[in-house]
Amino acid sequence: MTPPDNHEVDGNQHVDGSQHLDDSTTGSVSIEDAATDLAALPVVRIKPRRALPFFARHPWVFAGAIESIEGQPDVGDEVLLTTDDGEPIARGLFNPHSNIRVRLYEWDADVALDADFFTRQIRSAISLRRRLFPEFHDRLACRLINSEGDGLSGLTVDRYGPWLLLQITSLAMAHRRDDIVRILQQEPEAQGVWRRTEKGAGDDEGVDQQDGLIAGAEPTRPYFIEENGLQFGIDLLQGQKTGYYLDQRDNRLAVSRYLDGLRVLDAFCYSGGFGLTALRRGNAANVLAIDSSEPALDLARNNAELNGLGSRIEFQRENVYQALERLQSEGRQFEAVILDPPKLARHRSGVAQAIKGYHSLNRLAVELIPPGGLLISCSCSGHVSRDQFAEMLGSVGMRTRRSIQILEQRGHAADHPISAHCPESNYLKCFICRVL
Repeated sequence: MTPPDNHEVDGNQHVDGSQHLDDSTTGSVSIEDAATDLAALPVVRIKPRRALPFFARHPWVFAGAIESIEGQPDVGDEVLLTTDDGEPIARGLFNPHSNIRVRLYEWDADVALDADFFTRQIRSAISLRRRLFPEFHDRLACRLINSEGDGLSGLTVDRYGPWLLLQITSLAMAHRRDDIVRILQQEPEAQGVWRRTEKGAGDDEGVDQQDGLIAGAEPTRPYFIEENGLQFGIDLLQGQKTGYYLDQRDNRLAVSRYLDGLRVLDAFCYSGGFGLTALRRGNAANVLAIDSSEPALDLARNNAELNGLGSRIEFQRENVYQALERLQSEGRQFEAVILDPPKLARHRSGVAQAIKGYHSLNRLAVELIPPGGLLISCSCSGHVSRDQFAEMLGSVGMRTRRSIQILEQRGHAADHPISAHCPESNYLKCFICRVL
């Protein structure tokens, strides 16, 4: 498979940049009309002794923390958050339909959430990426805006060369979508903005959107990116997340350093990121890659051929849990097992069940690893803490009567910054372990 010039776009796919989709479901609030007069803002008062987290700049105000609301704010309206005695805390956006009743964005009460504010925030986020990636070339893929990590709660934007993939999980932010897109289109490389949705994301906010073109040109399929010395063809329109798991970029390279000459099992392989990096950068002996998605495996097979690695990697379509049980029954062993499952806990109420799932998955993996082998175990469930994940691994070791040494605890790539004020934004865990 030969990657085409990533600038090639079918002329029939171009649309006027002003067109957009589903306006009837998204609504519209112009940030040009944001309130600048503090006295004109509706006021959301916090219950006594509940204000400290918000002074500490946590951006989510849950309904249970609110004492009263003065005025009649509607979805997307700007509000002033105050203490119970009226001391200003921050400005935010209101959503009466969400348990996160207010998302906070600005802690200087005199600064309006207007076009200038959002322009500054977006440009600040992009400035960081230009520092991380001095060459914004056509095959660069990175997270451009990382929601709470960039002070823009509910807004995620990924950059794939000249295409920007937008994901909105806040209804108030969705009402400002057109203005946000207008700001993003000021970037000189931007050719098009495509909206992506993730199953379940935004449900709690009442965000009702569909994947589709918002402005500019539709992305090419497949689109080719470069990462860690490899090329990957990805599907920006229908692939998982926004087409690729950008947050694991540095972890794929770090893991590969341990794999020289090893037989590797790459479970939940998706489009082959971990397995192909293990072969090219880590010089692994061979890789067995398993995923339940045939479209993902098609991408992975093509990526293996694209990088000249097809003879050293085998792909199997199978439920990973069942595959691990089958491999154990066949007496198979792997000197390294990589586990990168999808999110197992979308809500705090699902944490206990998620930990059981992680325990079962890791226990099955450990049974396939000979003494001295490696377990690379990942979790993208933000509600499962790093400590809980480490405790789960300890429990697996006790259950299997194996000692597990944690060699590295890793997280997001730098273009996925974590807000020090919002621990929930620290979602990704990648544990590199040695199993004795």
